[in-house]
Amino acid sequence: MSAIIYYLALPFLYLISYLPFRVLYLLSDALYLLTYRVFGYRVKVVTKNLENSFPEKSATEIDRIREDYYRYFCDLIFETIKTLSISPAALKRRFRYDDMSAFEKYYENNQSVIVVMGHIGNWELGGSYFSLLPLHPLYIIYHPLKNKHFDKLFIKMRTRLGNEVYAMKSAYKRIVKNKTKVTATAFVADQTPAPGNAHWMTFLNQDTAVFKGTSVISRKLDYPIIYVSVIRESRGQYAFNSELLVDHPQQFSENEITELHTKRLEQDIIKYPETWLWSHRRWKHKRPEKNHVNG
Repeated sequence: MSAIIYYLALPFLYLISYLPFRVLYLLSDALYLLTYRVFGYRVKVVTKNLENSFPEKSATEIDRIREDYYRYFCDLIFETIKTLSISPAALKRRFRYDDMSAFEKYYENNQSVIVVMGHIGNWELGGSYFSLLPLHPLYIIYHPLKNKHFDKLFIKMRTRLGNEVYAMKSAYKRIVKNKTKVTATAFVADQTPAPGNAHWMTFLNQDTAVFKGTSVISRKLDYPIIYVSVIRESRGQYAFNSELLVDHPQQFSENEITELHTKRLEQDIIKYPETWLWSHRRWKHKRPEKNHVNG
């Protein structure tokens, strides 16, 4: 059944990807009406996440952020489909960056780096854009989808302009295998880990489990950590920003590194709250009792 769904959907996905952005945004407006106004897709989840994250905001402010979020979320869907066929020239017109010195310094010194980012702005378009820059080849760590057909499609989307991917479970072995190469390995680090194998901290006013992969691997290999944000400046226009977080990870503990990059992401979410993935059930786990004292 999953194969049938995939092969039925594939022509439509490619057709959508070849549409100009102005048409995609008309489709996005229609999807917004259906998703938010008609069906209320995960409205309760989004509202609860926003209220818990911003207890200081009024109901009116929460309503505004929630509405803006759904408009952004629908745009994100169509912009992601667009990565199936977008040309390098079109991609460059969608981005600007002011300073890439955080990468340039290490690239010129033949030094690999770790990139850490979150589900804010458009990380898919941002990854594709990075492949066009004369810097480190980008390797993206990802969670394989259960549907193997759509998993292959997402891999194609992420690699068609030159990037590579590592499946989460084999990431460390693959990174070590490529240690002789100068690479940038990207962690999208705001997903939800298993509660017993996570670092627990306060994030957006809530007790939150955070993946430790960024800190563990960066310390083992002593790769500098660069924080990247892909901020939406207007509809379909993004700023690609980079910032050196840690030069020598072995001088920091795993927990210090984890809290550093998570707090940096939190700053962006507070500044651009409508462009983070609020419909994700980020806080579905509770801290195990044995970790309460030590977390």
